[in-house]
Amino acid sequence: MGLGQLYNRQFVKGIAFALLELSVLLCGTRPFMHAMWGFVTLGETVQQRNARGAVVVMGDHSIMLMIEGIIFVFLLLMFIAVYAFNVRDAYVNGRLRDRGEKPANIAESLSRAWEKGFVYILLAPAFVFVLFTIVLPLVFGVLIAFTNYSGPNHLPPKNLVDWVGFETFVSLIKLKAWSRTFFGVLGWTVVWAALATLSTYFVGLFYALLLSHPRVRFKKFWRTLYILPWAVPGVISLLIFRNLFNGEFGPINQYLKLIGLDAIPWMSDPFWAKVAIILVNLWLGFPYWMALMSGVLTNIDRELYEAAEIDGADAFARFRSITLPLILYSTAPLMIMSFAHNLNNFNVIYLFNSGGPANPSYSYAGSTDILVSWIYKLTLEQNKFNMASVVSIFIFVVVASFSIWNFRRTRAFKEEDLIQ
Repeated sequence: MGLGQLYNRQFVKGIAFALLELSVLLCGTRPFMHAMWGFVTLGETVQQRNARGAVVVMGDHSIMLMIEGIIFVFLLLMFIAVYAFNVRDAYVNGRLRDRGEKPANIAESLSRAWEKGFVYILLAPAFVFVLFTIVLPLVFGVLIAFTNYSGPNHLPPKNLVDWVGFETFVSLIKLKAWSRTFFGVLGWTVVWAALATLSTYFVGLFYALLLSHPRVRFKKFWRTLYILPWAVPGVISLLIFRNLFNGEFGPINQYLKLIGLDAIPWMSDPFWAKVAIILVNLWLGFPYWMALMSGVLTNIDRELYEAAEIDGADAFARFRSITLPLILYSTAPLMIMSFAHNLNNFNVIYLFNSGGPANPSYSYAGSTDILVSWIYKLTLEQNKFNMASVVSIFIFVVVASFSIWNFRRTRAFKEEDLIQ
């Protein structure tokens, strides 16, 4: 690096590039070689203890070696980017010299870089921060799926972790214990996301239509009343509902007994547990849609309804032909986002009943667990990190593909130029 700049008589820039390369070669070669060795092998020395349990040989920590390898790969890519800039800079200035023009000196180069690349200079710190705090964990999580990082036999530093390729992916599909759990939890996850989204959406629409009706009085009072479930922290509401739906001493079952009805096994029966979760999520979610659609309804031109009335359209026809299409047009992207959110709605599932009741045919999952809560149990409760990583990759691919596909099909996406 820097030879092209020196040839172009840009001595300060050439010396700076040469010193950068020299420092990288002198200070980074050995750490880079060690990092690449650790990344490829994930360690070779197993931790050893004596009869008293004291550590005699520390051994290699496979996960730390993997993280170190990823960091050095990122640093290598950044160095390659600087090297490419160095080559391009030398080429551009060399062409200037061939045309008889004088290349810019260091002061002019810095001034030009500040003028043309001001935005990129400001974005550079954020890019580096995102690279090491978001991209690196994502890459690490994906790579875990290609290892045997799981308890109890492959947990560092006591044991080493090995690369196993697609073995975990194959096990998830072919091994009956895993495949039964995966497809069962996946099916309920899709059903849950669809019901949770549609129920809150249309109940919110229903109450928005009621509160916008001209015959309803004290509208501010009713809006304030119905917005309260959204104002209360969701964690508090979920813990309260957990006690309300308790099968033994919960107030709901106590009231059912008082009026002569049998108690409902909200927490112990899979069907009723799912019904309870849908109802709780409905209570938590409909105020958001009600508030949103109330704003949308106020922006609909009243002349449309007046013209429909003149043409003889009844209330249902006006709703079907005017209100619903305009509301769907405005809120379809948000509904898609809500569906994607509910696919990963960990709080409602785990805080309400921890994914229960237990399902004996599932591996480490309950009857109401969705994929994200199953991942939580696989990692923090069972130490099955590799299997959890495979499921996480599947969730990312499905959610990202579904969201992109649906966004591109919505009229709001296709006609976004109308609002520009």
